[in-house]
Amino acid sequence: MSTNDNPPEEPMGSELPPQDEPARPAEPAAPGEGAQPAQPGQPAQPGQAAKPAEPAGPVRSGRQRLAEAVWPPRVSRAQLIVALLLFVLGLGLAIQVRSNSDSSALRGARQEDLVRILDELDGRTKRLEDEKQRLEDQRKELESSSNQAEEARRQTIEKERQLGILAGTTAAQGPGITLKVTDPKGQVQSDQLLDTLQELRAAGAEAIQVNGVRIVASSFFSDEGGGIGIDGKKITQPYEFKVIGKPQDLEPALNIPGGVVQTLEKEQANVAVTRSAKIVVDALRAAKQPDYARSSTS
Repeated sequence: MSTNDNPPEEPMGSELPPQDEPARPAEPAAPGEGAQPAQPGQPAQPGQAAKPAEPAGPVRSGRQRLAEAVWPPRVSRAQLIVALLLFVLGLGLAIQVRSNSDSSALRGARQEDLVRILDELDGRTKRLEDEKQRLEDQRKELESSSNQAEEARRQTIEKERQLGILAGTTAAQGPGITLKVTDPKGQVQSDQLLDTLQELRAAGAEAIQVNGVRIVASSFFSDEGGGIGIDGKKITQPYEFKVIGKPQDLEPALNIPGGVVQTLEKEQANVAVTRSAKIVVDALRAAKQPDYARSSTS
């Protein structure tokens, strides 16, 4: 039997089962051929070109980051308490500033003007105290008088005389001032004379007449053609006020900064105030009988 160096041929149509072959190491890829980018966080494989990591999202500007940090607001309880305290403090400061601004009209006044204003306030206080003392004395006299009926009658007569002066049905005289207003350009209006009257009353005027017209509680001023009317009666300039009261209170009240005299002088009127030891107010008003009011004691 002869031997053949060649291996025996496999039968046709039959396949041998695959045999396990040892794994071959992968050959490094050439640069630029099939190279895959390295994943973030993983070292680049040998033979692969390192590429920068791409950003995860769009880049935000500083303004956008600031807006995101501020809104929506994140308010804590402590911040709410601080905000409330600041609001209360600001409100208190606003009230203080407003109260200080109310007295700003007197800040620019001269020292002598402030002294006159203070004297006027002291005079008003003294008049109120005197009136209070007078009423208390009347009450004591009524309580201690042996003949209370006679004392009551005497006080009634005195009260009637006082009311007659206030109502304008009785003439009066006493110390006071004379105020004369000359208006060459006709700029003075009725409301300015009314302000003058109110200032005199506030300073303690007890009886007033203007150009022969007695001033009472119901008196009113109106603008008439070419002049001013008082209680429907036309008067012409110069406007002369005869006022009974304490001159030391009446004159300073008219000359305070921004008062009657300065207001009239702004209208280019001439104003003269004269003190007098005796002022006579003799213009009378007819007593008016009430139509409906009756005494509750009758």
